[in-house]
Amino acid sequence: MDAPDVLDLWDLRVRHQPDAPALVTPDRVLTHRSVDRLTDAWAASLAGRGAGPGRLVGLAFADPGRTVLGMLAALKAGAGFTVLDDRLPAAARDSLVRRTEAAVWLGDGAHAPAAAYVPDGAADGTAGGAATGEGAGEGAGAADAGGRPVRPPARAAGHDVAYVLFTSGSTGQPKGTLIERDSLRRFAAAVAERLELAAGDRWLQVASLGFDVLIEEVFPALVAGAAVVCRADTRALDAEELHTLMARTGTTVVELSTQYWLEYARWLDARGLTTPAGLRLVVVGGERMDPRPYREWQARQPARLAHVYGLTECTVSSTFYTGLLPADAREVPLGTPLRDVEISVRRDGRPVPQGEAGEIHIGGPLLARGFLDDDAATARRFVPDPLSAVPGARVYTTGDLGRIDADGNLVFLGRLDDQVKIRGHRLEPARVERALCEDPSVEQAVVFPDPATGTVLWAFTVPADPERAPLPGEAVRLTAVERDALVAPLEEQLPDWAVPRVLYRVSVLPKNPHGKIDKRRLSDWATATVTNAAASTGTAATVTGAGRTVPGAPGPGGEPLSTVLGLFREVLGAPELGPDDDFFEHGGQSLLAMRLLARLREFLPSAAGLRASALLRCPTPRLLAGALATAGPREAGPREAGPQEAGLPR
Repeated sequence: MDAPDVLDLWDLRVRHQPDAPALVTPDRVLTHRSVDRLTDAWAASLAGRGAGPGRLVGLAFADPGRTVLGMLAALKAGAGFTVLDDRLPAAARDSLVRRTEAAVWLGDGAHAPAAAYVPDGAADGTAGGAATGEGAGEGAGAADAGGRPVRPPARAAGHDVAYVLFTSGSTGQPKGTLIERDSLRRFAAAVAERLELAAGDRWLQVASLGFDVLIEEVFPALVAGAAVVCRADTRALDAEELHTLMARTGTTVVELSTQYWLEYARWLDARGLTTPAGLRLVVVGGERMDPRPYREWQARQPARLAHVYGLTECTVSSTFYTGLLPADAREVPLGTPLRDVEISVRRDGRPVPQGEAGEIHIGGPLLARGFLDDDAATARRFVPDPLSAVPGARVYTTGDLGRIDADGNLVFLGRLDDQVKIRGHRLEPARVERALCEDPSVEQAVVFPDPATGTVLWAFTVPADPERAPLPGEAVRLTAVERDALVAPLEEQLPDWAVPRVLYRVSVLPKNPHGKIDKRRLSDWATATVTNAAASTGTAATVTGAGRTVPGAPGPGGEPLSTVLGLFREVLGAPELGPDDDFFEHGGQSLLAMRLLARLREFLPSAAGLRASALLRCPTPRLLAGALATAGPREAGPREAGPQEAGLPR
């Protein structure tokens, strides 16, 4: 008898609860029956264009709802899928399109390949028509007696590809990770079981399309009979927007990166609010977790926490921790493995005694087949497991350092190499450092996350021309033309999170007694630069616990421009920032934008309805202060923004 497929789990839910919600979009709620019929039609169209077992369907929608439908339709056609992130630079997108060699592309976004189309029947059940290329209805396949399209008969095997998603590309170009259908089925069922997902649950989709967390947001919910809640687009939500959307849609489960969750927790605390009544679980992961905010959340918030650990190469998540953190815990555990996941901690290939540190190894049937068209990399990371009794068993060497505690929980202790986590993505800084050194004006470079938040990359460069080097022990922050010249080539080849936003020039990269670059000394030099800048501008400065110097917050009585400018300086840690300096050119990114918006709302009544999109239109203190002045006061408190509030007047 054939092993069950992930679609068998979906079909079971369609039969048992055809009228229950399966996909919630801003326009309407689609039932399991509606989603099933619509994706049958899409699958017939895909099969008519050559999609089938062993082939890929590319998805390049700007709409997360259509992306979910496309994933399900591709699997119904017997094919796998890949998702193209609309935020990747054009060169990176083109490279991924070439490498996947998809049989057909669906999509309607500006980032979609020229041949992409939308099959008949859009996410709202209306005719989609062709986005680009040929007519959408060609090759629509067979229909039943009622005229409804019939799902293609071809059935894929468990070892056929389910999807290919790309890792962060920590070394060289991003690696396409190939996950098989049986691994996807096992994963979806195991997560649904661990998190106790049920028909009444609604999981809000917030991850970037193309990021593997998307798989965890969609398939466990679908196989459990729960609903996936989708936004209108892929725009990042600030904390207030997230809170309002969860409350309005009845979201019960959401997954957030560690830094995103921290911003949301700070926003709740500042407002004296608790999580929406319907929200029962917040899944958090991607970076090492500080026990203090974890305990504070558990003491104040009704929604439970689940701390998660996993890798793209092992089908998203491998372990979950859902318990209450003990008062004496010094680390937040990563938890225990899912069903079908094997976790071991080894040193020199042998398991270490419980409690001792070693490299985390992951085994079991959830491992990826390997990397797309890269047998050498596959052989290096997916190695034969001499400790397994299963013939041909493999184990993935994570490069992560960990231990198993007395309760059987996996505990993360750091990296064995120089990789870092930045906004939930793995990155080997050497890749960025090499790119910086391609500029003839740069002799050496070192890159690492800022020590205060870990959400922005700092770069320290040594100039090729000694005449341009500052005095020893000084760090000169690059601004305007010089910074833009170094950053521009990186923006063409790297995702936004991998591009350094704060750059310094130094005379030498200092070494510690072990001969490694002393990043702490570089951070101290940068702190001294900020302190001196604060003194020269007359701005009061304080040093945070992380060693970062920021200007004192402005009082509520200041005029709008001075208040906005002061908060820009505080959030960016840049007391020298001027009224016409661009937020994003001085290290700003989505998480810092959330923090800035929260601070603005504390001081200015007119900022109550401010949304992140306003910063894109008004990225300088002067422009934003002018927009706030014309917006007028608004009632404070979490609520959905109206169309004019979302962007403020231009």
